[in-house]
Amino acid sequence: MAVVMPMTHRRPSLSPLLTRMRDRSPGLAASLLGGAVAAGLGLGSFAVLVMVLWISSPYPDSGPGGALHMAAALWLLAHGVELVRTDTLSGIPAPVGVTPLLLLVLPVWLLHRAARDAVLGGADEDTDIPPVPARTAWTGVALGYLAVGTAAALYASGGELAPSWSWTAVCLPLLAAGAAGSGVWTAYGRPREPVLSVLVLLPAGLRRLVLGPEARESRDRIGTAARAAGIGTAVFVGGGALLLTASLVWHGGAAQTSFLRLTEALSGRFAVLLLCLALIPNAAVWSAAYALGPGFALGAHHTVDPLNSAPAPLLPPFPLLAAVPDAGTGTPLNWLAGLVPLAAGVMVGWFVARVAVGQRADGEGKLTKSGGTGGPASTPWRQGRTAATALLGAALCAVALALFAELAGGPLGGAALARFGPVWWQTGGAALAWLAVVAVPTAMGLRAWRLREPRAPKPTTGASTIGKPRDGAAEAETGAEKVADLTTGRRILKSFTAARGRFTRRPKAAPTLPLPVEQPYIAYDHDPTFDPYDFLPAGLPSEPSPTPWYDNASREARWAVLKEASTPLEHPEHPEQLEHPEPTDEPEPN
Repeated sequence: MAVVMPMTHRRPSLSPLLTRMRDRSPGLAASLLGGAVAAGLGLGSFAVLVMVLWISSPYPDSGPGGALHMAAALWLLAHGVELVRTDTLSGIPAPVGVTPLLLLVLPVWLLHRAARDAVLGGADEDTDIPPVPARTAWTGVALGYLAVGTAAALYASGGELAPSWSWTAVCLPLLAAGAAGSGVWTAYGRPREPVLSVLVLLPAGLRRLVLGPEARESRDRIGTAARAAGIGTAVFVGGGALLLTASLVWHGGAAQTSFLRLTEALSGRFAVLLLCLALIPNAAVWSAAYALGPGFALGAHHTVDPLNSAPAPLLPPFPLLAAVPDAGTGTPLNWLAGLVPLAAGVMVGWFVARVAVGQRADGEGKLTKSGGTGGPASTPWRQGRTAATALLGAALCAVALALFAELAGGPLGGAALARFGPVWWQTGGAALAWLAVVAVPTAMGLRAWRLREPRAPKPTTGASTIGKPRDGAAEAETGAEKVADLTTGRRILKSFTAARGRFTRRPKAAPTLPLPVEQPYIAYDHDPTFDPYDFLPAGLPSEPSPTPWYDNASREARWAVLKEASTPLEHPEHPEQLEHPEPTDEPEPN
């Protein structure tokens, strides 16, 4: 019995699960690969830097494995993960939680770029290929990054600086999700709907304060407050960096001595210099907290603020720590640090007032004047809306400073070294108080000043003011008054011109030449000596005659002579054509 095998022209189809994943998640594999590559690039950068320092060091205590463990631990520290130093003299593990903020920039930038490229990688306008869905790109990049991060944490746990697993489980996913979400949001043109959907979860009273009654009003208010908060944060950090520079210059000798005492090797000094550069943003945030009032802590029970400075007696010789103010009560020179929050509050209020008086901010964050090329004119904001926007900007700026304060500080050991840096809730609360006191009145005052009514002009008398000095109030005129004066002047000038034209004798116009006399079509081929135009004068007389040559009587006499001299030969049956000829399409004879 023959065995019949079923044949088909189609190849076996994929499983339903794989088909469903392929149809519903296009670009997932590319997103996973992009997240893994971003994590690998960050790890590779830290590994290259640590290996170069290890090779150039004259005392390489550990081998290449120890250097690679250190690179993985530093990469996790850049994400905010707290490390634990196991090799201590007392045998008690000591935590290390101060994150260099400059190192944080690299993983955030790599994640942001990977998520943005994951969305736009397959999009093509020519072939109508849509971008990758936002949820797919965000999930793929975050999962790919976390997979490599988990492997790095497992590898770093065998070194001298082991990561804390509780901090790893919180900081690594939070940073990956936030940076990847910002990249996807940027790739889709920074839409406002996701932000508004998150703000809907706020309580009713706070939601009305933040969003406002209308959708457009809420978008304008949130955008203006966010940009004002960004300006305030930049002023705080920049002012803190200025205070740090001034203190380093003031304590320049102590800073130089501490830098030279740390190590004598050239590679060691280069490593210390790199560490100081990575910690400069942290020191700027510490200085901003010092200017706000709460200050920062240098160990347990040792706080440094403008009113009282109590640094720890036994600080390690580090150049940035040499810039700490001297112990004792603050002087007026220390109190000048309060100009930093004052300047930040003024800038926040100025920005809000600038938008409130009639200028608007477009989708790219740029300010344009009302009625200009940037957009249609907008009505000025109400006082309540201006104050609420300034207060919202102050709150957002306070949240940003509290986050920076938490990242910039941390423990450097146990007991006395358990706390280094500013306290986040004290820094955020002080920033909110400063900005609420300064920014809100500044915004209200600038709004009222820019919307003030113009001063009415002084009444003028009939007395002459020629040769008398005029004050500034008499010369101040509004735009409407200037337009009215210009219109009145034009009307008077027009009336004077018309009256002048009525009484002015205008010269007579020169006489125009008459049109050519209409000639009938007559046959004169039989008389070659006859010229029908010989009766016209050769030129105009030099002096005008009382009876011009083109008057009606002369024309009729010459026409009679012309009729008698002509003989109708071609149209004998229609003699009336001689008197009233009709135009024909035939060409005239040569």
